[in-house]
Amino acid sequence: MTIPNVPPECYLVLSGILFTIGVIGALTRRNAIVVFMCIELMLNAVNITFIALSRFLQSLDGVLFAFFVIAVAAAEAAVGLAIFVMIYRSRETINVDEINILKW
Repeated sequence: MTIPNVPPECYLVLSGILFTIGVIGALTRRNAIVVFMCIELMLNAVNITFIALSRFLQSLDGVLFAFFVIAVAAAEAAVGLAIFVMIYRSRETINVDEINILKW
């Protein structure tokens, strides 16, 4: 079975669409978990770009960067969800507008 030869422009367009959806979602939503998921969507869009360009340029550099981004995203998910749990326990909300812990 052979893999069809998809041009890199298709991957880059897909990545741009996903990144745009993530930016719009992160800027317009008020729920912290939804904002968090939109940031993860943006990271995955960047990973698609890294992998597509890595395949197009016949280099493994993009794959290495993608693995690094995945590792950072996993750490971010663990820490971010722990912060959300602690905020919910203290404030009983995760609405971004109502969280003002860092204000004086």
